[in-house]
Amino acid sequence: MGKKNRLKAILGFVVAGSCLLFFGNTVMAAAPVDGISAVKDKDRVELSAKKQSELFGEAGAPKTAQDADFNDTMNRLIYGEIYQTGNLTDQQRELVTLVVLATNQNMELFKDHVGAALKAGTTPVEIKEAIYQCTPYIGFPKAMAALDQVNVVFKKKGISLPIKSQKQVTEETRFSKGLQVQKGIFGDMIDKMRANAPENQKQLQDYLSAYCFGDTYTRGGLDLKMRELLTFTAIASLGGCENQLRGHIKGNVSVGNTKETLISTITVCMPYIGFPRTLNALACVNEIIPEK
Repeated sequence: MGKKNRLKAILGFVVAGSCLLFFGNTVMAAAPVDGISAVKDKDRVELSAKKQSELFGEAGAPKTAQDADFNDTMNRLIYGEIYQTGNLTDQQRELVTLVVLATNQNMELFKDHVGAALKAGTTPVEIKEAIYQCTPYIGFPKAMAALDQVNVVFKKKGISLPIKSQKQVTEETRFSKGLQVQKGIFGDMIDKMRANAPENQKQLQDYLSAYCFGDTYTRGGLDLKMRELLTFTAIASLGGCENQLRGHIKGNVSVGNTKETLISTITVCMPYIGFPRTLNALACVNEIIPEK
């Protein structure tokens, strides 16, 4: 079964599960998409074990003590199914996972996935930049907690700190270069948004251009497509930010990320953010990029 078909099958199952209809004591569910059972139990177990070994070594993925059933459910879903679907590389999946965990502040899992990201071939610069990228959306305290854990893992693995700076703006250019990037992604609507801002709110538009886009989006280490995808990841993980999510879905399309890439990213997020936020994000994607 191809990666694309597996992805469609899993999402079909998710949507079907969300459409349960209750009539008295009878539960009626929409039929799952054909092919969801094509990933056989044995295949799922074997694929999970293989992927865990690749990413975490012999010990496998993180586990909860005294909860074998929970561990099997979690790790077989994530590594036996989700990691076998979609069009993301393992490096991209791990960067997405790091942003989800930083957003949700699960530092134990986060620290393990820093090591997994390195094993998958992600560079130390890319890992640091993933956290820098999500900072304007999750806030400095959460990003600082994540960077502390990154530094702990890097030191343990003998990676020299500090990592080479990827800064590409000065105090004099951060606003102009940020505005240039912002308008490159979102077009003329940025001029309209700035012009329409009330006088007592204009500073927030300036911060958005200079800090979010100037200080952050202009940095090296990650290309614009990955930066915008990680922004989408952080906003989807926060939940309750659907207006901003719609805007950044358009931004992702503008920089060249496809609907398949966005759905692949949502799928990676699902085990960490749960179905409600997953389905809300999926609904926004379908609204902005309708199925043909």
